[in-house]
Order: sequence, then C-alpha cells, then structure tokens
Amino acid sequence: MYKVFVNDIPLILSTEKEIGSQYTSIPIKKAKIKRIIKKVSKGELFYVNLYHEKEEKLLKILKKKLKTIVAGGGMVYNQKGEILFIKRNGRWDLPKGKAEKKETIEETSIREVEEETMVEGLEITKFLQTTYHILKRNGKYKLKETHWFEMKTSYEGELVPQEKEGITKVKWKDFEQSQKALKKSYENIKLLFPKEYLIQHPKNRIV
Repeated sequence: MYKVFVNDIPLILSTEKEIGSQYTSIPIKKAKIKRIIKKVSKGELFYVNLYHEKEEKLLKILKKKLKTIVAGGGMVYNQKGEILFIKRNGRWDLPKGKAEKKETIEETSIREVEEETMVEGLEITKFLQTTYHILKRNGKYKLKETHWFEMKTSYEGELVPQEKEGITKVKWKDFEQSQKALKKSYENIKLLFPKEYLIQHPKNRIV
C-alpha cells in the first residue's frame, strides 16, 4: 500500500478493491487521475482507493499518468539529538530537493540539506522511506517522489535559510519543539517520525 498526498489528503494505492465503506474505489488503470486530483484539491473528495491486484504495478501505472520528479532529503540530528527543521510557506518541513543529473540519491539528499540550511559535515546513517505527493507546476500535475535519509552531524555553526527557495527559517528542535512543529507541518513529513513524536497531551494531540 502507498499513500500519495494531495495537499494533506492521501490517495491510497492498494491491492484491495474494498478498504472501507467511506472510500471510493477505482481500478488505477481506469482512473482519470487529474480529475480525481482536482476534486480532492477542491475538497469535493476525501477518500480514494486506487487499486490493482499486483502491488508492483501501482506506482508504475501512476507514473505513466503523471510525470515524476525525484527528490532527496534528510532528517538530520545534531549531537544533542535535536532535529533540523526548515520553515517554508508558513509550515515546518525537512530539507529536501530535486535530484540533478548523474547524482546518486544520497548525494542529492546531502547537497540539498547543505544548500537549504548551510549545515556541514553530514553523514547518512540509514534510509528512512520514500514519500509521495502531488504538486502543480506550470499548470500541470506532477508526482514528487522523495527519498529520505537519516543523517547526523557535529556542525555547530550558523544556520542560514536558502531564501531563493522560499525558506524563511532554519532551526534545531528538541523533542518537545519537534512535536509542536509537526502540528504545523505536512502529513507526509509526519510519516518519517517515530510514533512518540506524534503523541501529545489530549488537547494538543496530532491527528
């Protein structure tokens, strides 16, 4: 199963025809994906299940319907165990960006973190996961496939937001600060965090 986000609403890609009575289930091969995206974007549709009996076909079919942008990013920890966040468009995010030709995805991820935050001495410790969301560029919908890596650094220097990319802040955040930031973040970013980051006191709980 995959979750492909339109804004913060996930389109479910699964091998099951029925995943719940609230879901509109459509064979992914027959899905008019752009029409579905428009309805979700307008708040006219919330629960969509695009299915195919073979899991390996799900993304392949979607990528035939939408041009794919490959990107890499990092969840970066410093020596205090704090996590590196950026703020863009009024929401907290993790640094990431588009892959360039002849780069490995690991090279992309490190370069993008460095460019967006000016943090140096990055070391990848493990692969986290791949997230998917749909964006609109030049009037066309595209699928953004972001490969995320856990990283560490001993960098203690100045944090500098890459303003030309619309980044207004770069901050190290501890556990509690990260919880607060995730309330003003994106659903696909929340997928990268351990469950304890998403659990708060009842009145502040992240849904």
